[in-house]
Amino acid sequence: MIVRDPVHGDIEVAPLVASLLDLPALQRLRGIKQLGTAYLVYPGCLHTRFDHSLGAAHIAGRMVAALRRDGTVVSADLEALISASALLHDVTHVPFGHTLEDERRLFPRHDKGSRLERLFAGELGRALERLGVLGSMRALLAPKSDKGVNQAGLPAFARDIVSSTIDADLLDYLARDAQFAGLGLRYDERVLRSFGVEDGRLVLRLARHGMERPDARSEVIALLRMRYVLTERVYYHHTKVVAGAMISKAVEIALDSAALVESDLLEVDDWTLLDRLRRMSNQSGARLAERVLRRELLKRAWVVSAQSTTEAERRELVARYHDDRATRAAVEDGLARAAGLDLGQVVLHCPELTLMKEARARVIGADGPGRLNDADAEGLGEIRALEERYQRLWRLHVFAPAEVIVRVGAAADAFFGHANEHRLPRE
Repeated sequence: MIVRDPVHGDIEVAPLVASLLDLPALQRLRGIKQLGTAYLVYPGCLHTRFDHSLGAAHIAGRMVAALRRDGTVVSADLEALISASALLHDVTHVPFGHTLEDERRLFPRHDKGSRLERLFAGELGRALERLGVLGSMRALLAPKSDKGVNQAGLPAFARDIVSSTIDADLLDYLARDAQFAGLGLRYDERVLRSFGVEDGRLVLRLARHGMERPDARSEVIALLRMRYVLTERVYYHHTKVVAGAMISKAVEIALDSAALVESDLLEVDDWTLLDRLRRMSNQSGARLAERVLRRELLKRAWVVSAQSTTEAERRELVARYHDDRATRAAVEDGLARAAGLDLGQVVLHCPELTLMKEARARVIGADGPGRLNDADAEGLGEIRALEERYQRLWRLHVFAPAEVIVRVGAAADAFFGHANEHRLPRE
């Protein structure tokens, strides 16, 4: 089976992967955009979790081919399992999942909660059981545990290909997101030639015959630069952030009023969720959803960033307003009252601290095994600079309707005790 993909060209789909494509659990992903609300900034960002999943399965196969060239024996059956698990790696995603899970902490992450077992208990699990791969898929996709993979008789590198630092997921979404955002970024695919296996784990070989390979290391660092640029330009764009925060607040209101439960999110896509939210009886939540659909977004009333806070201060802010949902909601309500607004018109967005996990990739250099960002690594200065720039992307936002941002900003100044970094117009 051949599928024409706009990013990778013709993809040859293996029989096991093809047998899963038409299952409802996979087809549902066609209605979930890969980048959530990014389409409000970059109109081309309409690609879906389904597109990405198919691309990740393709990249996983290419990584297996690289391992074979490096001397690792990978059977055809194991390759099929790896590709199938890459196809299914996002099957537990819900609409605007990263926003709801990572940015507002309304639910456990899609790869850590109970959704996978819920799907395995239904039609998807029955299909995998008929194919004789349910146990293997559970071992490869369940929350990380090398013990679980080993108990299933699978090598740890099989999971690493699907979910680690620099993996099939990353290599597909970087290329796909850049293309559909129209940014003209592309990593050199020769980076795929650097993959190998050492002590049973996936590594990047940055040395050959005992000598450093500067070209291989440069390609990996270029990958990190691309990851940074996409984060800066797309993933953390303030318009995407405010739209996602509004949806998250609407979902939170729906949860608190019992208009929605987590399991409902496995039955909806982006548009049906927004439609359900705008029709709920709570007018505050319904108004937020309606505003997103009309692109009548809240505006920045108050901002504090990594530039004006210490790491200790950021950790305290995250503990209060990212990790603690009740405290965050109380502050939103308090700021709304202080500005004379109805509840639900002020939304606080406090993301967790940013960390470039890809810099921790396992590598084999001239001095042996280590991590890409080890203290004595080649090219460390550039890697450290990227990590620091990445960390400095952190922002805490307070959003409100445009006509009251000055009042809300003043209330936030008084509450937080930090000067507003966002210059506001005079009332």
